[in-house]
Amino acid sequence: MKVGYLGPKATFTNMAVNQQFPGVESIPFLTIPNCFDAVMEDKVDVALVPVENTLEGSVNITLDYLIHEVSLPICGEVTVPIKQHLMIHPLRKDKWREIDVVYSHSHAIAQCHKFLHTEFNGIVCEYMTSTAAAAQFVKENSNINGAAIGNSLTAEEYGLEIVRHHIHDSNNNHTRFLILSKNPLSYTAPSSNLAGYKTSLMVTLPSDRSGALHQVLSAFAWRKLNLVKIESRPTKTGLGNYFFLIDLDRKMDDVLIPGAIAELEAIGCEVKILGSYPFYNLEK
Repeated sequence: MKVGYLGPKATFTNMAVNQQFPGVESIPFLTIPNCFDAVMEDKVDVALVPVENTLEGSVNITLDYLIHEVSLPICGEVTVPIKQHLMIHPLRKDKWREIDVVYSHSHAIAQCHKFLHTEFNGIVCEYMTSTAAAAQFVKENSNINGAAIGNSLTAEEYGLEIVRHHIHDSNNNHTRFLILSKNPLSYTAPSSNLAGYKTSLMVTLPSDRSGALHQVLSAFAWRKLNLVKIESRPTKTGLGNYFFLIDLDRKMDDVLIPGAIAELEAIGCEVKILGSYPFYNLEK
């Protein structure tokens, strides 16, 4: 099995791949659409791409590509805690408090604002394309009095010393990743990480019908089907036209979810099943 992921190496996406698919060949790609295309073109069997972050919200390019560009079922979901560390070139580890520039992805720097404000107030922050790119830059430029922000895999991959652990502002920051594949997966995921099951639907409302969204929600409510997420996205057919992405906290069954879908279709909604799949929580 080959797994494609949003690269480069040593990003949080890479960390999710290593823990969810231990020992499997993994291939980094430059963009999220490249990951989708690799599956469609049979370059890889599986793609793992980010879909939501606690602080930054949904990854719209993932949702839009999944809906508008390809037809790939969601086969699983992995949630990874985002833990950021300050790392430095080994030659400078004894003088890390004297750094005058910090390199990282813009999101990582924003996630560590309180630490940087308290410990290095006024320090220059340089944005890089990824936390891994920042670590690689620091490793290859030992003459620069700078540090990188990234995860523990980043430090290991690029041979940097972590001088301050857990510098992120929020301990509740997580990123969700979708596992996408043309075919059912035959691998065995770590059972200790299994947190439950979800079913994801895309619902397009009938045009010009008052109370349509209320009717949609009622179809789930009276069946006691719990919605763990509902989000609107533009259909791209005109201003004010939206569809809804709905996640249910259970597997597809033979009665309740099909019954809700039939009710939605009866009132004029279009419904597409995006996947019914296990979801995993990683702790590292």
